[in-house]
Amino acid sequence: MLVSIADLDRFRLLVVGDLMLDRYWYGPASRISPEAPVPVVHVRDIEERPGGAANVALNLAALGVKVTLMGVVGKDDAAAVLRRRLERETIDCDFLYVPDCATTTKLRVISRNQQLIRLDFEDSFTQFNPTRLTERFRFALSNVDAIILSDYAKGCLRDVASLIKAARAAGKPVIVDPKGNDFKRYAGATVIT
Repeated sequence: MLVSIADLDRFRLLVVGDLMLDRYWYGPASRISPEAPVPVVHVRDIEERPGGAANVALNLAALGVKVTLMGVVGKDDAAAVLRRRLERETIDCDFLYVPDCATTTKLRVISRNQQLIRLDFEDSFTQFNPTRLTERFRFALSNVDAIILSDYAKGCLRDVASLIKAARAAGKPVIVDPKGNDFKRYAGATVIT
């Protein structure tokens, strides 16, 4: 399948993978805390951006591609922020919610263009049944031209083999952005980046 840049607005992609919210807190650090030898940052600006597979979807939408994004999130504020930000860019969000789990969030505190710390809020979604994702995935296949699987090893693509098998059976090309170096788990993919 060859798609020209001029035709990207007619192309429909399903992005499936680990969804994240990247948060940035910016501000000056002008003193050291009396409680511990760490800088005190006076937060003046907060930025929130889609990360992980959500960032892949955002970049594709910016190119004019019609994107459906599928992944696992918690029932929390981070998931709501992520959905609002993505829907603003006309990305169709098909989130699978897992109660009592946190949406993967990376919080970076930055002062004077220097990252001071990164705080990770995440769960491995162990109570999430991957069959739910596979069922939704199969249903979505008829409405897309190709699949991107974006793996950050956070739990969404635990059963990636079933997704690849279903997509290939439907005649859809599968592009994988892998995590780690066990490429055997992506057997059957059209392309591994």
